[in-house]
Amino acid sequence: MIFAREITNELLNAAKSYPVVTVIGPRQSGKTTLVRNTFPDLQYVNLEAPDIRQFAQNDPRAFLSRYTTNGVILDEIQRVPELLSYIQVIVDETKVFGKFILTGSHQLMLHQAITQSLAGRTSLLTLLPMTISELTNAQFNLDIDQYMLNGCFPRIYADNLTPIKTYRNYFQTYIERDVRQMINIKDINLFEKFIRICASRIGQVINKDGMANELGMSAATVTQWLSILKASFVIFMLPPYFENFGKRMIKASKLYFTDTGLAAYLLGIENTQQLSRDPLRGFLFENLVILELVKTRLNMGLDTGLYFYRDSNQNEIDVIYKSGHELLPIEIKSAQTFDPTFLRGLNFYQNLTKDRVSKKYLIYSGSYEQEIGDTHIINYKNARFIVGG
Repeated sequence: MIFAREITNELLNAAKSYPVVTVIGPRQSGKTTLVRNTFPDLQYVNLEAPDIRQFAQNDPRAFLSRYTTNGVILDEIQRVPELLSYIQVIVDETKVFGKFILTGSHQLMLHQAITQSLAGRTSLLTLLPMTISELTNAQFNLDIDQYMLNGCFPRIYADNLTPIKTYRNYFQTYIERDVRQMINIKDINLFEKFIRICASRIGQVINKDGMANELGMSAATVTQWLSILKASFVIFMLPPYFENFGKRMIKASKLYFTDTGLAAYLLGIENTQQLSRDPLRGFLFENLVILELVKTRLNMGLDTGLYFYRDSNQNEIDVIYKSGHELLPIEIKSAQTFDPTFLRGLNFYQNLTKDRVSKKYLIYSGSYEQEIGDTHIINYKNARFIVGG
């Protein structure tokens, strides 16, 4: 099954404007399928294959000369980052748009290499697992607990895979294949424990000292390992939004996973019955909704513009969407029934920021949508429309 991906139009437009288009994202998010179906006339080369990778490393000029006429898709380019310097020379000489389509699964390595070699020559797009609207368009209409448990990796739906087994294999492959390539971890069991602790802190402000004490390691190691999880698209950080509002602001980021199915697996949740009773269900719902907002912006080729707010008095807003001068506060509740108390934080933030807020949003799992004054109460499936989807 081939899924229609919302990023496709942005990908096609980028190929008309840049000689190189780079698509990054987690493994199994659908990058290869996306680029091969979008550009069927381009040759495809997988740099994960040892013999091909060795050829590209040993004689990059000869390797690339095979594709200078018609262009090429180079999959997992971070495996041979030295190719980027040679690609720079080719695109500067030929000046042909859409000549190289690159994919990669490690954003730190690629960002560094692209900054050095392809700055101004490539459009950089990020593909995360599927959105709820993409799944709905493919006739996968699930309830909220199923979405959180299954996650949004395409193969789970295309091949009718069991989520718990799929994420177990994904996790083990990630440890063996990616982490050991990036850093020398002496105690894999400790790293696995670290990832599970991260899952237990979904939606919480990162406390590196607390995590270090729990694991018996240094805060510097926690910082390094968090950067590895972020670079390989396992987690992402939601930064705080702070201005001089007259209060002390929290300046550490919040931690979320790029797929709730993986997070649920790491939390030991195996079915929807367990999920419905889990104390972290509300945080998983929050994670799912924020992912929808993030994916919508990334699929448009835009920065997310998403933050959160918390001050020293524990006043908090789950998401702040900054659109120009305007700040749009968004509260997320997993309940199916609206309660007026849900609006307290939104009203507080509007009073704090005054003319910066013209609209407020409450996203919940209920089906009844309404407006109360300037507050829009919407179902989670329509969250994307807040940020332009």
